[in-house]
Amino acid sequence: MEIEIKCYCDDAEHIKHLLFEMDALFLDRRFERDAYFNHPSTNFADSDEALRLRAIGEKAIITYKGPKVSKISKARIEHETELKDYDSMNNILLSLGFTHSGIIEKERFVYSFNGMEICIDYVDGLGVFVEIEKRGELKDEIEQELFNTAEKLGLTKFERRSYLELKYFTTG
Repeated sequence: MEIEIKCYCDDAEHIKHLLFEMDALFLDRRFERDAYFNHPSTNFADSDEALRLRAIGEKAIITYKGPKVSKISKARIEHETELKDYDSMNNILLSLGFTHSGIIEKERFVYSFNGMEICIDYVDGLGVFVEIEKRGELKDEIEQELFNTAEKLGLTKFERRSYLELKYFTTG
């Protein structure tokens, strides 16, 4: 189970400074290109699921995300595996009738802190966000720990929609 919260971020450099002061471990800076797919007979926007093919440099990862199971976080079942060839997997999915539902590109700074992964995401066309995530069994204590960490970082505006939803399915 992936338990995650997403926060709007007005000052990424300040967040990086706070993470340093909290002794968070910097793990990686990377560029990610996420292609999202829709099933031939199921609209994932309606079922609150996601199928994502991610490129990180030469590496590719395919991920299935089930519907959210919490009212306050983005907790959901997640299955993923690494692939050898992004283009081949993309072509397999398209050949099976899946269709692209959007592309999200971001620069991501990844930190580790107290068993959580904290990412600062510069998302093309959307702005800057901080994601705080922990894996495990969904428990109130874990969700509270994520929100407490956000509070320590001065983050107060939360978003439950995915980057895909924000970029392609938000009206107004």
